[in-house]
Amino acid sequence: MNNSKSRNWLSAFADTFVALKNKVFAGLYFAQSVSLLGDAVTWVGLALLSYQFGKEKSAIILASALTLRVTAFIIFSPFVGVLADRVSRKTILVTTHFIRMGIVASLPFVQAEWQIYTLVFALNVFNAFFTPTYRAVIPQVVDKEHYRQAVGLSTATFQILGVLGPGLAGILAIWFGAREIFFIDAGSFIIAGVLILMLPAGKLQKKVDNTQKTFTAWQDVIKGIKLLFGNPIIRFALIIEFVSALAGAQILVNSVGHIKSGLHLDDKHYGWVMAAFGIGASIAAFVAGSLDKTKTRRISLILGALILAITISITNFVSFPIMMVLWVFAGLGQSLAEMPSETLIGENTAENEQGKVYGSHFAFSHLWWAIAYPIAGYTGSHFAGKDFLYGGLISIAFLAIALFFMKRHKKDG
Repeated sequence: MNNSKSRNWLSAFADTFVALKNKVFAGLYFAQSVSLLGDAVTWVGLALLSYQFGKEKSAIILASALTLRVTAFIIFSPFVGVLADRVSRKTILVTTHFIRMGIVASLPFVQAEWQIYTLVFALNVFNAFFTPTYRAVIPQVVDKEHYRQAVGLSTATFQILGVLGPGLAGILAIWFGAREIFFIDAGSFIIAGVLILMLPAGKLQKKVDNTQKTFTAWQDVIKGIKLLFGNPIIRFALIIEFVSALAGAQILVNSVGHIKSGLHLDDKHYGWVMAAFGIGASIAAFVAGSLDKTKTRRISLILGALILAITISITNFVSFPIMMVLWVFAGLGQSLAEMPSETLIGENTAENEQGKVYGSHFAFSHLWWAIAYPIAGYTGSHFAGKDFLYGGLISIAFLAIALFFMKRHKKDG
């Protein structure tokens, strides 16, 4: 029995890499992976930089920067989804990639809070162009039978590099300083940019109408929103993402303050605890797509949100070693709660409409974070020592509301 379970897990792990046999996806995947490694370093650098501007204000500064980040996504990404269905996706990827490189290289020179906010907003305006386009390309270049594995591999790699990034950033911050590590991210953009330039533009436009030169942007944006919320399977997954954002924002905003001011530890310990979070997220991302093959993925969504919310609720009251263990489970829960949405869109949306739906999803999923970050900043600055507790209770309350409306919808149907 145990041998059979082990074989199933090993088979699920091996299946994740099948999509890399596709050379176009492999090139795109490795370009994104290099870029993500740099991004992981940058966001740890921003957390440390925020702490430099004021220990008491670090939660507010970081929450504000992260709120600006998702605001850029909310404003621009629906229109990018429309563009991804109409114009050269390679042009979008290359142009926005090298502009982001220049912005990241400017971060070491900031001298005031407003400069952090300005650069973070500008950086994520172009992230809003890059990421939905990248996601819309995956179902175009990967065979349908390997799509879940491709998304699973992409998501798992994001989490694994989130593990490597904080640990590496902690070491690099000691060697070079918190500001200088931003140059490492800029260097990663150069490598990833070269890989993107090598991709065949025609392959990225497969099954996409790029001959139509005029289009009504607002009508297409509205259509993407209707398609996103019109499908009950995708709609429920999006609601669970809101619960995940409420809990996840507490982790991103308040971990550094809790480690340094609550537990009186240093940057290295912050890196380790975020690495533990990434380990849990990576484990779930690698195997969830192959093991949960139901049409709705509802069990994965509900279980993930519940694990994440309960885990952070008790974090204020435990020691650092126990927090490390809890953050592994928190990462696992967040992947289970967020990963299904992307594959559900690919499986439940027509191929010629996927760009606009991915753009709308990117906007709304980040709208949840725009709501969640200020809440996390408020709990971190007003309820030090109980910030995770209150964040977890809020998350549990919204999960209960989501389940209530799900059951009511079933009865009405």
